[in-house]
Amino acid sequence: MSPGEKKRPSRTRIRLRRGDAVKVIAGKDFGKTGKILRVIPQKGRLIVEGVNFVKKHARRTREDRAGGIHEIEASIHVSNVMLICPKCRQTTRVGHTELADGTKVRTCRKCGEVLER
Repeated sequence: MSPGEKKRPSRTRIRLRRGDAVKVIAGKDFGKTGKILRVIPQKGRLIVEGVNFVKKHARRTREDRAGGIHEIEASIHVSNVMLICPKCRQTTRVGHTELADGTKVRTCRKCGEVLER
């Protein structure tokens, strides 16, 4: 790899979607739960509601009159969170099942419940 070339991130498949409830299983916010606000598949990261707050310094501008230090949610790696099943309320891995009509759906590995909305 040449000095000016950037390392390409790994292409981990993200099986989580916006709106899923997740629990943080590693890092400074261990044990916190929240809803996924945004998925960034190119980087393998998520933005979870109420998790991983960082301070952002904003200068006062014409558009944004409120300058100062704002706390915003930063992204967290997908390997540090685990899905919470809406039926059994346990952290679980995501499985895939094909229904009778031929559509593939996400399922809970513990109770078998379909996770689609």
